[in-house]
Amino acid sequence: MKKIIITGGAGFIGSHVVRRFVTTYSDYQIVNLDKLTYAGNLANLRDIENSPNYRFVKGDITDAAFIDGLFAAEQPDAVIHLAAESHVDRSISNPIEFVLTNVVGTVNLLNAARKHWEGRYDTHRFYHVSTDEVYGALGDSGMFTEETKYDPHSPYSASKASSDHFVRAYHDTYGLDVVISNCSNNYGSHHFPEKLIPLAINNIKNNRPVPVYGKGENVRDWLWVEDHARAIDVIFHKAASGETYNIGGHNEWKNIDLIRLLCRIMDRKLGRGEGESAKLITFVKDRAGHDLRYAIDATKLKYELGWEPSLQFEEGLEKTVDWYLSNEAWLQDVTSGHYQQYYEEQYGN
Repeated sequence: MKKIIITGGAGFIGSHVVRRFVTTYSDYQIVNLDKLTYAGNLANLRDIENSPNYRFVKGDITDAAFIDGLFAAEQPDAVIHLAAESHVDRSISNPIEFVLTNVVGTVNLLNAARKHWEGRYDTHRFYHVSTDEVYGALGDSGMFTEETKYDPHSPYSASKASSDHFVRAYHDTYGLDVVISNCSNNYGSHHFPEKLIPLAINNIKNNRPVPVYGKGENVRDWLWVEDHARAIDVIFHKAASGETYNIGGHNEWKNIDLIRLLCRIMDRKLGRGEGESAKLITFVKDRAGHDLRYAIDATKLKYELGWEPSLQFEEGLEKTVDWYLSNEAWLQDVTSGHYQQYYEEQYGN
């Protein structure tokens, strides 16, 4: 039985990856390693928490001794590394936290892999999940490819760029079998409501202002999170060692257009008059270092490994809104912080 440690598996994207691997591969043992910070929520995995091929371990990737002990005890065949601090605003307020988790934490995992997989690198894999933000910003045209030069503009993207470089360096220097993927903005169920789409859904539902940075002209490529999990599955199993793949949804939207579409969907779902939710849109001071446009060229992933997105954005957004409106208890627990109190009682601080 193959054993895989998935880091950050209680988070938004991580929980979808854990669920996919647990339900798709009954012959895999999945160890979900998560620190359970504010963004980690085991309620995201309630439907599979009792599966015989799933186990949760609470731990911090910045603790090198703990990570070394975990590798010694578990003897994993692979790591899929998603654990990261990911909110740009938080990185502007506290850059060092992002350096510790995203850079030092990644190097701790690489060191453990190097030590415990020595002599067997060709049968063990380290998969690092990254972001398109490492590439910087685009103008009105063009797309990020796997050959695009790194040009990070925020502490968050700088920390992820650094971790990408370390992963490649351990491949080139020590021969570790590594793969990297850089994805565009994700959306879907179980997304922590500090991010644009779940924040807007929650605020619209509660008739609160919906903040939009600047004039809302920033453009993002949106990827349905379940399509991302499927791409990770494909890359993990099919990619050659040392390869990088960009994962994008082919769904470029200006933030203001996205929010206006979301307002129309919410008006219809909540039985409000047309244009009612749009009155909640509030333009706020732009974020420092706010990249204008991201766009992913996922051609390599399509033609080499056969993956492409399954949903257009409008359909995915409908599904996302339906999930949040049908899971008010989850949303209330997250926004109130009650979920953290429960896990502190179960696992400690």
